Amino acid sequence: MNKAILIGRLTRDPEIRYTQSGKAVATFSLAVDRRGVKDGNGPKADFIPIVAWEKLAEVIGNNLSKGRRVMIEGRIQIRNYEGQDGTKRYVTEIIAQELEFLDSRNDTGQQGQTPGGFGGSTVEDEDIPF
Repeated sequence: MNKAILIGRLTRDPEIRYTQSGKAVATFSLAVDRRGVKDGNGPKADFIPIVAWEKLAEVIGNNLSKGRRVMIEGRIQIRNYEGQDGTKRYVTEIIAQELEFLDSRNDTGQQGQTPGGFGGSTVEDEDIPF
């Protein structure tokens, strides 16, 4: 079974692109604190790359921004490619399948939304952003 559940904050605004066939893809990084690991400046964090596709990508693009706290559930994917310099490169990322908002837009200086989820989570009709 390949399942990852992460809670953290977006390190930057999501980047939304569309494939040639018209599928939306969102990419962003999530800062996830390491439990029990601290240095003199506070907890250490890992910066995990996240990729979301289609409707979930559009929801992310329309509702998330740097600093938002979310829960992402998905699967770990490892892929490789050849760089421009000819070296083989490896990428490990999370392919998001579900999203849960853990704060409101007001908590990061934005307007409106209350905490809720998208994917397999229960969402009230008025919370659906589409």
